[in-house]
Amino acid sequence: MKLAMDRTRAVRAPDDAPAGPRVGLALPALTALVVGSMIGSGIFALPSQMAGSAAAGPLLIGWVITGVGMLMLAFVFQSLAQRKPEVDGGVYGYAKEGFGEYVGFTSAWGYWISAWVGNVAYLVLLMSTLGYWFPSFEGGTTVAAIAGASVLLWVVHALTLSGVRNAAFANAVVTVAKVVPILTFIAIAAVGFRAGLFTTDFWGADAGLGGTMDQVKNMMLVTVWVFIGIEGAAVYSQRARSRRDVGRATVLGFLVVLGLLLAVNLLSYGLMAQADIAGLSDPSMAGLLENEVGEWGAGFISAGLVISLLGALLAWVLLAVEILRLPALDHVLPAALAKENRHGAPATALWLTNVCVQALLLWTLVNENTYTDLVYLATSLILLPYLWSAAYQLKLAVTGESYAGGHGRTRDLTIGVLSLAYAVWLVYAGGWQYVLIAGLFYLIGTSLFVWARKESGRSVFTGTVEKAMVAVVALVSIVAVIGLVQGFVSV
Repeated sequence: MKLAMDRTRAVRAPDDAPAGPRVGLALPALTALVVGSMIGSGIFALPSQMAGSAAAGPLLIGWVITGVGMLMLAFVFQSLAQRKPEVDGGVYGYAKEGFGEYVGFTSAWGYWISAWVGNVAYLVLLMSTLGYWFPSFEGGTTVAAIAGASVLLWVVHALTLSGVRNAAFANAVVTVAKVVPILTFIAIAAVGFRAGLFTTDFWGADAGLGGTMDQVKNMMLVTVWVFIGIEGAAVYSQRARSRRDVGRATVLGFLVVLGLLLAVNLLSYGLMAQADIAGLSDPSMAGLLENEVGEWGAGFISAGLVISLLGALLAWVLLAVEILRLPALDHVLPAALAKENRHGAPATALWLTNVCVQALLLWTLVNENTYTDLVYLATSLILLPYLWSAAYQLKLAVTGESYAGGHGRTRDLTIGVLSLAYAVWLVYAGGWQYVLIAGLFYLIGTSLFVWARKESGRSVFTGTVEKAMVAVVALVSIVAVIGLVQGFVSV
């Protein structure tokens, strides 16, 4: 079923334009897209990943930083959706509008790579989880597991080709289904919670995890991974029934997921000793519930994870193709990536995305990449799109653009400063190796940017700033290649 939209223009009319009623994604579907893209694998593996990084005290500090930082980012997407309703594509559109077309390209390209690399991580963990019932899938990277993941990938591909609205509806149904086992775990954990376990070695002095700030830093990329998707409604702003719903869905989805994450993570520290939690295999939530209620608990959570991963996979396929389609409409990526089939699905972008997923799946057969490696890579690549969105919010607040009479400017200035500081902190916490690898990906993608500009007869790089950025990307890429060859980069 096609969406009622004019696909020939990159900029669409805001809600109050006299264009008749929009037929698109309503608030529940947009919220489900946000929640569905955020709740994937992370929450089910959260207890052991956090226990291996931080004790309860540093954990609380880290969650405060994460909660405030991600809330500021949620407010950024809410504010920008309201103040710039004509800008489509979320992280791509805001970067392009604020800092030029090449910056917009880097935001879209990094987001796209993060999306499909994350989907490989989802598929690997999904097959590993199925190993609970089918031993041939154990580990997620066996021949049987990769074959099963490949079949599933192309089933999702076919579903998405049938139309974005059909896929979004399926995502909403799956989102509701996968929240049930999480709520069940929280209820059982609340009953079994033991305060004495929670407060034992509260600051991690005996755990060998380093100082308090070291522990906080170590947990930061994990917290970002579980919140990736907060921008989902903004990316799909062009297909929203109302632009106002984009901001509402972003904040509502964030609050729902934050509540679930805090409950799962904090309650788990009261069920088992921290060292024991850190030693649990993924999904560690299954091991915790098995410890409380018996073997059925592990099977119940494993089934919930399978549903959750299916939903997250579908949500991120949708986001990945949309973040290619919109730049193609603006001649920032080749025009072929904007081509839609008769169902309104961006077919070329979808094929490119899932061929890349398939190739990386096959690559995992002969390499030692783990789920965690893929998670860290996907997380690091999405940090730059977040940073550009925060910077655009700050730019608007500083210049006063879109602020009639200055109303709300001080509030948004504060949000912009805090969200930008948080984004910079995340880049630092992620480590320089991932920055180098990200630069290499950006340089490869720049060839598509050049192709698109020449295809449309436009200047490739405009202005000193864009040329300087390309030079920086090239320099970082050279260092990355040297590092990979000499071994000091091992991502």
